[in-house]
Amino acid sequence: MAIGVGGSTIDIELGKIQNMTLDVVPIALLEYKQRIKKAVSLMKEQNCKALYVNAGTNLYYFTGTKWNPSERMVGAIILEDETVEYIVPKFEEGTFKTFMKIEGNLNFWEEHESPSELFGNILKSKNITDGTIALDESAAFFLIDAISKANSNFSFVNAQPITAGCRMHKSANEIAIIQKAKDITMVVQKAAASILYPGIPVSTVVDFIHRAHIKAGIPSGSYFCIVLFGEDSQYPHGVTAPQNLVNNDVVLIDTGCRLEGYLSDITRTYVYGTPSDEHRKIWNLEKATQKAAFDAAQIGATCGSVDDAARKVLTEAGLSGDYEIPGLPHRVGHGTGLDIHEYPYLVRGNQTILKEGMVVSNEPMICMPGQFGIRHEDHFYMTAEGPKWFTEPMQSIDNPFGL
Repeated sequence: MAIGVGGSTIDIELGKIQNMTLDVVPIALLEYKQRIKKAVSLMKEQNCKALYVNAGTNLYYFTGTKWNPSERMVGAIILEDETVEYIVPKFEEGTFKTFMKIEGNLNFWEEHESPSELFGNILKSKNITDGTIALDESAAFFLIDAISKANSNFSFVNAQPITAGCRMHKSANEIAIIQKAKDITMVVQKAAASILYPGIPVSTVVDFIHRAHIKAGIPSGSYFCIVLFGEDSQYPHGVTAPQNLVNNDVVLIDTGCRLEGYLSDITRTYVYGTPSDEHRKIWNLEKATQKAAFDAAQIGATCGSVDDAARKVLTEAGLSGDYEIPGLPHRVGHGTGLDIHEYPYLVRGNQTILKEGMVVSNEPMICMPGQFGIRHEDHFYMTAEGPKWFTEPMQSIDNPFGL
């Protein structure tokens, strides 16, 4: 049996976990203002007179306002003078004010009125009657369509170069929050490995991981949780009817939590029982592939070159260098922050240059059809000297957590 796998109980492991969030420093008001300043700088580079950010993570990132997107338009227009004009349903006025952090003028619309027309009226009140306006890339089509049709005097463009241009580069405090979230999930991952026993249902493990995240100081528990045993582990995002654990099964657990809006996302794969020669071979190949991606992720390198480096290792081992299986059927990694998947992406052909402050996952999963899958997922962030792990990669199939 691998070190750290099995041998404990749910009650014992929950009893060990303490609140780990007491020293977390939330994003300060000054940082939100700095983000707006940078957005305005990028707006001017793109010749945009205004930026619209919709309810969701973009609105939260720039204004600190937590508001879920829906069929009602809620958002903010950021102007060249760094002021903010909010668009809010009138009946939500009281609630919205309790969530708003960055001060700005509130523009209300009643249920029978058009927020898209209000959008144009706000710009007109600021003497903006034509030109280019950047619209939130995450906004639903119905919203973009309505704004465009109601304001044909403007040219509208995708705001992604501005929003991602800001969000891709994490501040020291953002990285500290992400680090804490990952520290918490690593504690949970180790605890989850130790409670396993033959016959344990996936649902029991998922419930434990959720409770463990709560015990560690995350009131919302797990943001997501994928637990796969045996042949189920060959499917990256799970199956509809997961099987219970059987001795000598591969165990794949992918989970994370949300802390101050920022997400952790860590996958651990090991064997409950005795690994076969094939388990050991592919596990070690996955480790080498992940390391090659990390080593390639240097300041000034392209995101695509990191994916290329991982696939080179697989090709040399006799697997596909493309997306066929056995092999790696998806990109090597993705950015993460307020969204579980965000820019930049470590994928073939992506010419985005790696720069200081970028945070990405490194998870070149190897899928063996009809057998199992192995995914080691750790994230790193770019420093001036190169990549730095948030969590150290798995040590060995016999001692996956390096205990």
